[in-house]
Amino acid sequence: MTLQQEVIRRLRCKAEINVDEEIRLTINFLKDYIKKNDFIRSLVLGISGGQDSTLCGKLCQMAIDELKSETKEDYRFIAVRLPYGEQFDEADCNDALEFINPDKVFTVNIKEAVDASVKSLKLAGVEITDFAKGNEKARERMKAQYSIATMNKGIVVGTDHAAEAITGFFTKYGDGGADIMPLFRLNKRQGKALLKTLGCPEHLYMKKPTADLEEERPALADEVALGVTYDNIDDYLEGKKIADKVRKKIEAHYLRSEHKRSLPVTVFDFYNI
Repeated sequence: MTLQQEVIRRLRCKAEINVDEEIRLTINFLKDYIKKNDFIRSLVLGISGGQDSTLCGKLCQMAIDELKSETKEDYRFIAVRLPYGEQFDEADCNDALEFINPDKVFTVNIKEAVDASVKSLKLAGVEITDFAKGNEKARERMKAQYSIATMNKGIVVGTDHAAEAITGFFTKYGDGGADIMPLFRLNKRQGKALLKTLGCPEHLYMKKPTADLEEERPALADEVALGVTYDNIDDYLEGKKIADKVRKKIEAHYLRSEHKRSLPVTVFDFYNI
C-alpha cells in the first residue's frame, strides 16, 4: 500500500460523493449524537466567514431545526464571532450568518485576552513570534467557545476536514480542538459542492482560504503558506496521480503533522509493552 492509499484510508476520503447523501449523513450524524447524549442542548461553532465554518454552521442549524421540529424540545445552534480587533472580511462574516440564520449569536473580541497573554509571557522572559501569537489567537478562540458551550449545555463543533487534516493546517488545541467534527472525510472541493447545493452565496465558498492569524502577513492565503494548492490536495485525496514534487510536499506535511492527529502519547504508544 502506498502512502497515498494509506492516507486516503485513514481519512476516509472518497473519490466521488453524492452531495445530497453527504448533507443528509452529516445532519443525521449531528442529530443522532445529540439524542444519544441527553446532556447536550446546544451546538457551538465559531464563524469566520470562510467556507468551512459556513458549511459546518449551516449543517448544524439544519440539524438543530429538525431536532426541534421532531422533539418539540429547546435545542439551539450558537454561532460565535471571534474577531481579533476588527476583522478584514467582516462583511463575509455577516453574509455567512445571514445564510446560516443561527438561533443565537455571541461576539467575543479576543484582542485583549490575546494581548494580555503575550504581555504576560514577555514579562516572564518569553517573547513569542508573530506566528506563535497566531496560535495564541486560535487557542483563545477555542477557549471562548468552550466557555460558551459550558454555560449553554453544549458541545463545541470543529470544522476540520480531509484537506486540512492531511496537512495539519490547524492549531493544536486551537481550531483543532473540538468535541465533534462533522466534515471529517470531505475535501475542499467537496465542501464547495455541498455549499452550492445548499444555496450559499457564491462569494463565500469561492473566496481565497486564509487562517488570517499572522499580523506581519495579514490574510496570508492557505495555499501560499502550504506551498501547494487545494486542488493539488484534493486530487491527492481522491487518489489521482499528481506531480512527484507536489506529492512529496503533501506527504511531508502529513508526516510532519502526525502528532496533531493523535491523542497525547503514552508509553503504550511508544513501546511494544
